[in-house]
Amino acid sequence: MKNTIYRVVVISLILITITLQNSNAQGKYIDRSGKIQFEASEALFEEVKASNESVTSVLDTKTGQIAALALIKGFHFKNSLMEEHFNENYIESGMYPKATFKGQFSDLDLALLDENTKKAAMEGTLKLHGKEKEVRTQISIQKVGDIISMTGEFVVTPGDFDIHIPKIVQNKIAKEVLVKFDFKLIKK
Repeated sequence: MKNTIYRVVVISLILITITLQNSNAQGKYIDRSGKIQFEASEALFEEVKASNESVTSVLDTKTGQIAALALIKGFHFKNSLMEEHFNENYIESGMYPKATFKGQFSDLDLALLDENTKKAAMEGTLKLHGKEKEVRTQISIQKVGDIISMTGEFVVTPGDFDIHIPKIVQNKIAKEVLVKFDFKLIKK
């Protein structure tokens, strides 16, 4: 089972790399150490928060398309037992080893990016736990030299992805999960 998951992840990363190499590299930006953090904490209970600092993201400034890939086991919690429950019982990372986002900027001319931070609308499809959800959010974006910095956040619910929270812990986990991302994409 681990070999199958490993193969799926390796093949996915190879396909992203081949896509970048086979296309015109001008206008392509990539980040292999992007950050995603989520929080589903409820007041008075233990913090439910994790981060992943090895997210791969690719931006095509010619088309405005963006894609991101996060390995589920790359999310780390302060509490190792919470991380184990997250992987085995909620997200089922053995069956669903990755989360992906494929999207588009709808109101931004990426050719006009500069050192001034701009706000832009981004929309796309988030795939997690075998389910897909359309996501729309406002992001902050700027370009300094050959680096495009992009930050944003959005809210999802466990139910959006058919993730069941046992009744015994339902009051300890927020109904809405805040997801934040921070990418520093370098021109390729």
